[in-house]
Amino acid sequence: MHNNDTKLGLFARLDHMFTDREFFMRSHGQVRFLKFSAKLQKRIVGAIVAVLGTWLVITLAMTVNQLTVSSERIALAEKEAQLNSTETRVAAYKDSIDDVAADLNDRQNVLDQITKQFIGEEGVQPVATESEALTTDEKALLENTKKISAAFPAASELAKFEARQLAFAKKLTRAAQKRTEEAEMAIRNFGLNPDKLTANLDTNTAMGGPLIPLFDGNDDIHPTLERLSNALQRMDALERTLLAIPSAMPANIANMSSNYGYRRDPFTGGGAMHNGIDFKGPHGEPILAAATGTVTHAGWQSGYGKTVEITHGNGLMTRYAHLSRISVTTGQEVEQGLQVGAMGSTGRSTGTHLHFEVRLNGRAINPRPFLETNSDVLKVKANARQRAKTNTEKSGTSRG
Repeated sequence: MHNNDTKLGLFARLDHMFTDREFFMRSHGQVRFLKFSAKLQKRIVGAIVAVLGTWLVITLAMTVNQLTVSSERIALAEKEAQLNSTETRVAAYKDSIDDVAADLNDRQNVLDQITKQFIGEEGVQPVATESEALTTDEKALLENTKKISAAFPAASELAKFEARQLAFAKKLTRAAQKRTEEAEMAIRNFGLNPDKLTANLDTNTAMGGPLIPLFDGNDDIHPTLERLSNALQRMDALERTLLAIPSAMPANIANMSSNYGYRRDPFTGGGAMHNGIDFKGPHGEPILAAATGTVTHAGWQSGYGKTVEITHGNGLMTRYAHLSRISVTTGQEVEQGLQVGAMGSTGRSTGTHLHFEVRLNGRAINPRPFLETNSDVLKVKANARQRAKTNTEKSGTSRG
């Protein structure tokens, strides 16, 4: 009973906070009354609470995910250090050199597969020689080789091969991590959050297929190779995300007739929100895809006239409106720079121009940061595009 009374009292106090309120405004000798009803106030507060609650849930989920990933990385690093230790390797050679040789052969097959999948043969760089500066890990591997060779002279070459193999994997991991950092920085320069854009790529949902083990008798991957695989997958996800971000000009013109944001509507003269950028140019000027993607709309759209919409993945979409002609079809895959239509004045338009929009998760955002990227960002994107192109060509060759 006491608890019910307390709840009723709390609700009563909260309800008392929302009462009809009137505000008096005096202007040019006239007095105006603005009334905010209790119902309107409750709706506003409710909307704010809902937005804050959603933000807190998303933030909490991202924090938990980051902590989980960090703990998994720490556990993997500890396992890697233990398996690569001198004591563990000497014991393995002592048990059976043949087993070690078979294990190294399996590892090499996995290493070759991972490298070709994400890098391609041309992207493989030779490992450091003893004359070059060695990292702490490489020094430890070299020390392992010396101790194994001293204890088992017949296994000297095998031990050297193992050291080169692991050193190469570690070097490739560092290279992947560096490219990952560059891709993350490039995405941030577009004003986007790389973690949010790739969140759906870091889960194990929507996967399937037959089980094809990497090893014949042991389905455990060596932690050094697992760390390499994780680094390359993260690099690949971020570079694919980067390639999907529109950064090319949608037309070979730089004459912007109307910017993004609030403006005076050209038809009504009243204030209105302009969700894109207008480019003025000659009738029939080629309109180009700003990034690789899939055409999800190619036809007439109310207000926009003849319109092409390209979905780029990760919630990004670009819109090209008021076209005089459409050159693509719905469902078509397009590359950056492909002509999707021609400039016109169809729909709600006062003259020949292109209306260009960028949308993220259905919400219009300012296209200018995407079209004003610096040379460093474009260089990172070009490197990612070259790797993707090389892998695609190799995949096509192997299928042919």
